[in-house]
Order: sequence, then structure tokens, then C-alpha cells
Amino acid sequence: MNESDLHPSVVNFKRFINKHPKLLKEIRRSGKSLQVYYEKWALLGEEDSYWDQFIEEKPEAEEDGDKKNKELFNQFLKMAENMDIEKIQKQANQLSNAITTVQEIISQFQSTKSTGTFNQNPINWYRD
Repeated sequence: MNESDLHPSVVNFKRFINKHPKLLKEIRRSGKSLQVYYEKWALLGEEDSYWDQFIEEKPEAEEDGDKKNKELFNQFLKMAENMDIEKIQKQANQLSNAITTVQEIISQFQSTKSTGTFNQNPINWYRD
């Protein structure tokens, strides 16, 4: 059944319910039929204070999140202002050198392992 087949008031009620997800959760939780809420909506209208309990307060939560993000960004900027770029560059170079040294040591162990550990003559593999 399409929305065009429905009565205009039913279509408006569907839109009203979709605007109020908290109301939809209450309907599902309580097990009451949509008819009960439709009748209240038809009698009271959308602007009645009864529906205020089903309005979600998301904007405040989003504002809190925005405030936290701004505070975090401001803290990051303060930290960036206090950083000594030359010190960071020296530490990055030292870390790079340490990684290079470790890689060289690993390659040396791998080369000694491959040349010295195994007997290269496959004929002697089965001798006792």
C-alpha cells in the first residue's frame, strides 16, 4: 500500500511518528496499538504538551560533543606551540637510526643462519 493510497491524516501521523523516534520506541515497548496514539494525535494535535515527553534532546548532546572537540583541539594547539621542533627532529633521527641498526642485525643473523646451519649437500641428508 502506497502513501498515496492512505488518508492524508494517516500520512501526517506517519510523518509525526517518524519525527519522534522516542514515541516510536514507547509504542514498541508498551505494546499498545498505533490506534491509541493516532486518536490522541487526532484529538490533541501535534503541538499539545503531551507529546513533549517524546521529544529527544539531541541538540544539547551534540553541543556538548562540539564543546569537547573544541577543547581538545585547543589543548592540541597549546601543546604544538610549546613543542621544540629541533628536539623532535633529533629524536626522530635517533629512532630512524635505531631501526636501521636493528634491521642490519636481523639481516646478519638471517645470512649466517642460511649459510652455516644446513648442510648444502643433499646427498648427505639421508646418511646415518
